[in-house]
Amino acid sequence: MAGLAVNVAVIRDGKILLTQRDDLETWILPSGGVEDGESIAHAAVRETKEETGLDVELERLVGVYSRLSNMPPVHAILFTARPIGGEIKCQAGETIAVEWFAFNEIPSPLSAGHKRRIEDAISGVSGVSVLQEFTIPAIPEKITRKELIELRDSSGLSRQDFYIKLFENAELKETTEVIGFKEEE
Repeated sequence: MAGLAVNVAVIRDGKILLTQRDDLETWILPSGGVEDGESIAHAAVRETKEETGLDVELERLVGVYSRLSNMPPVHAILFTARPIGGEIKCQAGETIAVEWFAFNEIPSPLSAGHKRRIEDAISGVSGVSVLQEFTIPAIPEKITRKELIELRDSSGLSRQDFYIKLFENAELKETTEVIGFKEEE
């Protein structure tokens, strides 16, 4: 069964907040799973606080992104938000960096599927539904998160080099299933 996650594009003064993951050293929007008994919006606020140290107010529902591949599938709900308090800090075991980036200076490597999500959040898209299908030849047909981490640890590569090598021959097919709309500025 596919997991349900939230992504949050925290935007301020022409910049977007990204975290660098501990497990693969990729850049990603603040993200995480929705817990039992928790609303999707509450999960978005909680995950942002846990991973970045910032309190946020959700502003807009950007859309739903379904990542299907031989990695564990996930459906991610993306919001935009603005910071309203707190101080930037990393979450031990989850994030190794939390930084603001100008829209035209997005770092790499980004986690799978996040390039499109960041672009949609920045450009004012709302109500979109996107199917993101990855074919990753470097891993078995189906792999669990635990097996992926074991493969990473036995590779002899740095975490980031492992990720880059994993995705060097990957193919991405993105299908916009619901177009949504763009906010007028």
